[in-house]
Amino acid sequence: MTDLRDSEPELPRGIALAWGVAANPQRGPKREMSVERIVEAAVEIADAEGLAAVSMAAVAARLGFTPMSLYRYVSAKDDLVLLMQEEATALPTEATEAGGWRERLTGLYTEQVHLYLRHPWVLDVPISGSPITPNSAAWMDAGLAALAETPLTYEERLAVVLMVTGASRWTGTVLAGYARTERERGVRGHEITAQEDALFRTLISADAYPALRAAIDAGVFLDDSDPFLFSLERSLDGVAAYIERVAVEGRAPRSPWMQLEDSEILDDKKYREAQKAVRTAEKALRDARKVERQAARDARERRARHRGEG
Repeated sequence: MTDLRDSEPELPRGIALAWGVAANPQRGPKREMSVERIVEAAVEIADAEGLAAVSMAAVAARLGFTPMSLYRYVSAKDDLVLLMQEEATALPTEATEAGGWRERLTGLYTEQVHLYLRHPWVLDVPISGSPITPNSAAWMDAGLAALAETPLTYEERLAVVLMVTGASRWTGTVLAGYARTERERGVRGHEITAQEDALFRTLISADAYPALRAAIDAGVFLDDSDPFLFSLERSLDGVAAYIERVAVEGRAPRSPWMQLEDSEILDDKKYREAQKAVRTAEKALRDARKVERQAARDARERRARHRGEG
């Protein structure tokens, strides 16, 4: 059986361009045009108007050329988006190399969040796998290097790095959304949270959502602490506890990420029907609990009336 690791796959055009190993076009306005200029122009458009505004025609117009002239350098929009993502990702700074593994991973998380705030359109790029480009590899390398002195295996180190990058992406998604709302509505962040708190207080009752209402009354939506960094720190607490346990007790076998059998049945008709039946049952359960809560409120009101009459 052939080991795929021993083969040398043909590089897709976009990845070859990112690594600087793609062949240059044979014709075209070489002095005035380059892959770098095309990518820079595309990033400028995305920063100003969003990813949806980027097209080969829009980039060509910005540079003063025809769309066909761009295709000699970047042959597909997917390749252009890959190169844009690579440009926006940049490289981690030296600040992420100081301190212990926790400090270094936290530094990577913070820098990635800032990256998403500078280029929020990156969050709109579909995830179709690990982007195998130089800058993306540098971020992964930095995360693995932060954990190099720990007893974690390479697989465990990568899992921790994915946890940190996932946390940064989610934080970036939320903060970029708030930043966009601030720009569009001309309001400040604290004003948005105050408005949201007021809506929650109006719509959320203690009878229907007792735990949520208690949190609202405690001012949870007006608190100015960073819930995302808190979550990351608690996750890293778990990693630290696992490292300590491994050093003392060794490690237990882990379950595979996704069984091949599971991925193969996702498009099975009967399996999809069963999933739909589960969702329908869950909705029915939610509706029944809503009826139950209303019945409880009615019962309390009847009891209160009886007490008043008595």
